[in-house]
This record gives sequence, C-alpha cells and structure tokens, in this order.
Amino acid sequence: MHVPPLTSLDLPIPKLRSGKVREVFDLGETLLFVVTDRISAFDCILPNPIPDKGAVLNQLSAFWFQRFTFTPNHMIAVRFDLPEKLASFREQLAGRSMLVRKTEPLPVECVVRGYLAGSGWKEYQESGTICGQKLPAGLELGSQLPEPLFTPSTKSDAGHDQNIDWDECCRILGQKTAEKARDASLQIYSAGSEHAAARGIIVADTKFEFGTVDGELILIDECLTPDSSRFWPADSYVTGQSPPSYDKQFVRDYLETLAWDKTPPAPPLPAEVIAKTSAKYREAFVRLTGTELGL
Repeated sequence: MHVPPLTSLDLPIPKLRSGKVREVFDLGETLLFVVTDRISAFDCILPNPIPDKGAVLNQLSAFWFQRFTFTPNHMIAVRFDLPEKLASFREQLAGRSMLVRKTEPLPVECVVRGYLAGSGWKEYQESGTICGQKLPAGLELGSQLPEPLFTPSTKSDAGHDQNIDWDECCRILGQKTAEKARDASLQIYSAGSEHAAARGIIVADTKFEFGTVDGELILIDECLTPDSSRFWPADSYVTGQSPPSYDKQFVRDYLETLAWDKTPPAPPLPAEVIAKTSAKYREAFVRLTGTELGL
C-alpha cells in the first residue's frame, strides 16, 4: 500500500504542539505522538518531505525502547486501538504513531559522542576540547574518542541548541538528576553502539531526551534514529574526512553546496536528494532491526 508523505496533521483532538518533525496530541491520560515526514536542517524545516521517514523514526524508536529494558521509557504502545473519533485517520496514523506516557521533560538535551564530528569537531579545532572536556592532541575529523563523552546542550525551540559544560548541566538539572541522565545516556549509547556495530553501523554520536514522572527519570521522544544520531557505514569509515552516512547529514552536505544563508525559507530539495535520503533512512532501519519497515 502506498501512503503519500505526511507533512502536517490535524485531528479532532487537542494538539499540544507541532515540532520540527512530531505532532503531539492530548488523549487525556496519555499522549499521541505522530511522526511526520518533515525534515529539518540547520534548524529550518525544509519544504520537501522525505517519504517513509516518519515511519522509520517511529518504528526504530519503538525497536530500541523495547530492547533497552534496563531503562524506563515513555512508550506505551505502537499498535493500539484508535478512539472512534480517529478511525477515519487510521491510514495516516499507521506505522508512524505511538501512544506515550505524559512526562515533565528535562530542559537539557543529553548528547553522547563516541567520535569527533559536527560541533564537537569545530570546538576541538579551536580549543582541543568538547564542552570543556580536554581531548588528546592530534585527533582528526571522524576519530574515535578515547571513551564516549556526555556533552549536554540546552534545548531551543527557536535557534541553535548551545553546548554546555557539566557544571552548567548540574546547575540546570540539579546534580542528582544530571548524574542519572548522564549515566543512562552513556549506558544506552553503549548498548546501542554494540548492537549497531554487529550490523555494520557506527553510531558516531546521538542525543537523548529524558522526562520525569513522579520523580522517576524516563527516556522520551525518540531513540537512536537517523534524525537524532550520526550513523556511519563501518565498511567505508576512514578518519580525516566526513564519512558517508545513513542520516540527514546527506541533506546537510547538499545544502552546504548552495548559496543559502541558513535562514528561512529553506530551499527545495532535488528529487534525487529526496529519494537517496529516503533510501538511506530505510536501509538504516533494515540493518539495525533485521526487519522490513511496516507501512
């Protein structure tokens, strides 16, 4: 069954927010997450959707949520009976929706870096550090770090997230919560990286979000997806250059070739870039889960 890409959705239930990718609806005791096919880069939502992207993000997150039994998460179900008032939206919601618990999100993004890339590479070139943490001299773009680093950042609905050091993270969250979030992030990254490595994928870095329910810290939002992570194919990985990827770095690389100042409106994507990006997302899903995408 071919389902056209989904760029936006309104339902006959209250919508709490519309993020860069997700539409969040209030079901009373729970939330309905719907993952669209929107794609953002440089904090701008692009005009073209990426077919099947929402299904990949939703189903891959569900795969990890079910796998990581050592840490609680917000997922209740990815297969569930829709309320009668949503029955006519069944086709649009299939494969891209998730029933989740309500939480109080932490105001910090929990980033774990295992390799030198992105803003971490830029900071390292300037100061030899990432988020104030000193690194050995002589590392190259794409170098594996001596050990995975927890490098938190602020969360911003508008504009860029800002890297912060450990002291600032503790000031914002409180030391006890910061330590729990750090330890959980490193544990999830370690388990996810080990699984991915056995399937030929390097998880260069990733970001997690956590929330609290009655004082309990739980993993929320998404987990180890091509939107929240850098996935590199192990068989073509070399240091000193930006590796090919299974994530939206492919889109970023294309946009970097344009004379665009990275402010809205974002330029349209060529059909070839859209098709290749969709294929990369789907391949990452199949490799990591060992199953075909359910649509």
